[in-house]
Amino acid sequence: MAKISYDVKFDLKNIRNIGIIAHIDAGKTTTTERLLYFTGQVHKIGEVHDGEAVTDFMDQERERGITIMSAAVTAFWDYNGEKYRINIIDTPGHVDFTAEVERSLRVLDGAVVILDGKMGVEPQSETVWRQADKYEVPRVFFVNKLNLLGGDFEMSLQSIKDRLTPNAVAITLPIGRESELRGLVDLLKMKAYTYDSIEATEAKEEEIPEDMKEMAEQYRHQLIEKLVEQDDALMEKYLSGEEPTYDELISAMRKGTLARKLFPVMGGDSRTVISKKILDLVVQALPSPVDIKAMVGVGPDGTEEERKPSEDEPFAALVFKIVNDPHIGTLSYFRIYSGKINAGSYVYNSTKGIKERVSRLVLMHADDREEVQSLRAGDIGAIVGLKDTVTGETLCDINHKIILEQIEFAEPVVRQAIEPKTKSDEEKLSIALGKLMKEDPIFKAESDNETGQTIISGMGELHLEIMVDRLRREYGVDVIVGKPQVAYRETVKATGQAENKYIKQSGGRGQYGHCWIRVEPNETGKGFEFINEIKGGAIPREYIPAIEKGVKEAMQSGVIAGYPMVDIKAAVYDGSYHEVDSSEAAFKMSAIFAFKDAVKQANPILLEPIMKVEVTTPTEYLGDITASLSSKRGEIQGTETQGSVQIVTAFVPLAALFGYTTEVRSITSGRGAPSVEFSHYAEVPKGIVAEIVSERS
Repeated sequence: MAKISYDVKFDLKNIRNIGIIAHIDAGKTTTTERLLYFTGQVHKIGEVHDGEAVTDFMDQERERGITIMSAAVTAFWDYNGEKYRINIIDTPGHVDFTAEVERSLRVLDGAVVILDGKMGVEPQSETVWRQADKYEVPRVFFVNKLNLLGGDFEMSLQSIKDRLTPNAVAITLPIGRESELRGLVDLLKMKAYTYDSIEATEAKEEEIPEDMKEMAEQYRHQLIEKLVEQDDALMEKYLSGEEPTYDELISAMRKGTLARKLFPVMGGDSRTVISKKILDLVVQALPSPVDIKAMVGVGPDGTEEERKPSEDEPFAALVFKIVNDPHIGTLSYFRIYSGKINAGSYVYNSTKGIKERVSRLVLMHADDREEVQSLRAGDIGAIVGLKDTVTGETLCDINHKIILEQIEFAEPVVRQAIEPKTKSDEEKLSIALGKLMKEDPIFKAESDNETGQTIISGMGELHLEIMVDRLRREYGVDVIVGKPQVAYRETVKATGQAENKYIKQSGGRGQYGHCWIRVEPNETGKGFEFINEIKGGAIPREYIPAIEKGVKEAMQSGVIAGYPMVDIKAAVYDGSYHEVDSSEAAFKMSAIFAFKDAVKQANPILLEPIMKVEVTTPTEYLGDITASLSSKRGEIQGTETQGSVQIVTAFVPLAALFGYTTEVRSITSGRGAPSVEFSHYAEVPKGIVAEIVSERS
């Protein structure tokens, strides 16, 4: 592997922090491999199907041919005589690993969206698109796999316009179709670039083939009309009949892409020399750290503060990923937004209010690394030695404190009981689970007080399967695994109130706590809200936190089937106390009992996760697929024709979907595939609640 050279101090405008994002199997990792090959970072092209991809460095990734963990790599590219440093993050496409995409997009400046040219926009393409919208990330497209049977650039471009953005515009056209694919037409330069084989390392510049000239002119006209809209002076020049120059078009493309008013689209086979054009486009159109707006955070006194992308500003960075490396311990991946950091120095974790020592700084090349003495604004690297910092926390200069906006993650929807096989496994299990939870913010592990079992939860069956596999391989912990279960929730639909007097006399000092609690529904997704309505000192202020603590504890186990409660407002509005016998512990117990009784009066209900399911199927199996979804309490939302297949969209309870991938393959003779992602929680139908309760008891 080529050594990453870090001896050049890059101007911020020559740095690109980009992500490769897409639906599963669109060719993200393969594309990343080619980018690394053409930038000289690897001398051999690793194939995903051979388990040799640089960025797929986990055993599970190599065996399954999918990306599970986002991997960071650093590469260098020469464009127009200038050297650029490109930090690339290859993200997973499978919906179970959505947290990896979420945290990567939070710290990236731009993204390359890869589409499978046989399929166009797929369900997970839409999911990652929404995530990128949330973080205002400028994007460019590469329609991949046009060399394969069914590869269709025009169909894919239209699906982008229909399903993602009307502001997508082609900047290249493929030369040849399917197995005859041999290059592209650059609509900005109006030149053709062709190659003779996949192994070719240089493309030949030629005139546009005769049979494509008319089509190229038509697409160039559409492109120029879009580009001149980005710049008033260019529009004026164009309307007066003057043709814009190549540099003016590139400048307008960059301006439109940065403003997210334009999304350039290329197409081809990313295994070929055409990948060099992707690198050119990254440099031409995607932002450098100086192009993004200043980061806004909260200062020590609660006021808004900002950090500009400059080495001269105070140090501020966000930790977006934790990895436990067996050789050097905890690696904390971080993005520096301002200032600089030196190895051996101290940083301040402003989220937790603690100082941490930076023992070493490293630049990552997938699982290979290079130690460096310092990193600066715009860099993405990793720190060795942070003990208490986790994903989403801010690191900053202790004299210039700031907390940057944290990363929000979805709640897990699937649970599974696990038990250690032996006594020695038992001791190792809690340590291993603690490390895995630190790495993955969506993965949770807790003890079930009633059964004594350990319950793990995550985003889907594959997510938990991978975690159990990692327990066995990486941590040597053998576990017995139960069946996946649904992570139900409980809430209330009405208002209820109750009082409780907690009184105990047992010789000596007694216990006395007395409170009235009212509960009511909170807005969906708002979570828990506690309100203190005590007037006139009926309960002294020092006992209020204990009451809130009691309510929170009671919410961990609902009154219907013992599932956690969500989206509830609870108010303490009356009560009494005893001068001698009252204590925090007594008020906490009183609050637990009063809350449970109030919930019983407030029409408690059980909630279940509802998944958005999209099944891609050949037309002849459409009836069987819709019948199968309907039999699972599914609500069909619609069907859509895409190329030679149908896409059925439905909302289906998660409880009915375990093993569904196998069922779809069976129905469609292996030609159909489902995509399942969490949508929302909804009330469980009355007839099914009794079944769930009896399963729990």
